[in-house]
Amino acid sequence: MANREEEQSIMPVWKSYLYHLQQQAPKPRKIICHNTIQDKPPYYCDEFHGAISRDETDQMLQECDGCYLVRESQRAPGQYTLAIRFDNATKNFKLFYDGEHYVGEKRFEFVDDLVADGLITFYLEAKASDYIAALSTESNYAESPYVAYNTQRKKTQIIKKLPEDDNHKIVNTKSLTGDLPDSPKFANTDISSYEKHHGFKMHNFKGPHWCDFCANFMWGLIAQGVKCQDCGFQAHKKCSEKVPHDCMPDMKYVKRSFGVDLTTLIKAQGQLIPKLVIKCVQEIEKRGLDIEGLYRVAGFHDDVEAIKMAFDKDGESANISRHKYEDMNTITSVLKLYFRVLPIPLISFDAYYKFIDVIKSEDLPDTGPAEKVLEALRDAVKQLPPSHHHTLKFLLQHLSRVTEQSGKNMMTPENLAIVFAPTLLRSPDSDLMKSLLFAKHEQKVMETLIRFHDKILA
Repeated sequence: MANREEEQSIMPVWKSYLYHLQQQAPKPRKIICHNTIQDKPPYYCDEFHGAISRDETDQMLQECDGCYLVRESQRAPGQYTLAIRFDNATKNFKLFYDGEHYVGEKRFEFVDDLVADGLITFYLEAKASDYIAALSTESNYAESPYVAYNTQRKKTQIIKKLPEDDNHKIVNTKSLTGDLPDSPKFANTDISSYEKHHGFKMHNFKGPHWCDFCANFMWGLIAQGVKCQDCGFQAHKKCSEKVPHDCMPDMKYVKRSFGVDLTTLIKAQGQLIPKLVIKCVQEIEKRGLDIEGLYRVAGFHDDVEAIKMAFDKDGESANISRHKYEDMNTITSVLKLYFRVLPIPLISFDAYYKFIDVIKSEDLPDTGPAEKVLEALRDAVKQLPPSHHHTLKFLLQHLSRVTEQSGKNMMTPENLAIVFAPTLLRSPDSDLMKSLLFAKHEQKVMETLIRFHDKILA
């Protein structure tokens, strides 16, 4: 009973004032031309009246608000005007066609829909201009529908424990205790608090929709507002400018694992490290790290693509077992591909030059860098978003264990750095020559991180 009362208490109150105003807006009424118009554009119908004057247009639209017609300009043949009657006056707009009709940013298949949308806008601006202007400024985000609906989700969005069944058992569990996102020190990590920008795009909503920020109706027939591609947050365009960077991605919107921003994916999965990364590392370590050329040898392309599709479809049930894919190189190639196609690399663009500058300024001996270098690298690591930091630490600890078997697999820190540097570090500079010059520094950064990760990411 208490839970039901709590749920009811966070339910938003949707405001219907603008919805009722839209219902009251004048409806389009086409003034039909009964004459035969020579050279009429094929994309206009009987609303087209040819080259008539403004006075003639005013007379024809006298009947009521919402009346409209299309005419050709007498001064500029080939240019067309949409005339609409509203508030006892005629409004004239240059009308264009590029496969769809438009007078501004919105595009419509039919002129009638364009007019209907315009009449709604005219009416709301006439009746509620002050109300509309205050939507985003007077709203309380803390009490917004979005926050209300996600309160419970944020409370429960903590690190999920990894399965311990036979298909997911970790080899050398003791050595992995510090890596795993279900270890005690991560038990209360609040993934939902990670800063994440909303991915807003203009959206055509079907049927009535309300703003998740101000709880008001989003008026119009198309392009009524914006929608976040990662969490589904919908809002008026102006309201979206006031929304904090607290996107709570959901896999039903994200829909895939590859090519997705790392913070977006881990927030959507509710897990500190992407499931794909954990699953691949588990499988690789389960099979053993003593295979010669581990991570250097490429897997079979078709199998890599098949696994990629499986993870994009359902990361939980993707089968990468030895029974399904015997070649270990296929699994390592999938992991490398995941990091290679991240929109923002694991060593993020913002932190890239921090790492490069440290390595460029110091000649690092094999015995290890000086404490001031380690401190500089620690500062560089602090520039990484939390999701990148934790995933980098998890990966480096795995790669360190790979190097422990270098006598058999031939993968020393230097060799692994050659493989992973182009994947984990990408220069934000578009100058190709400059990027090539930094390649050796990228490899040195990667090698140093693998060798001394326990001191740098402690």
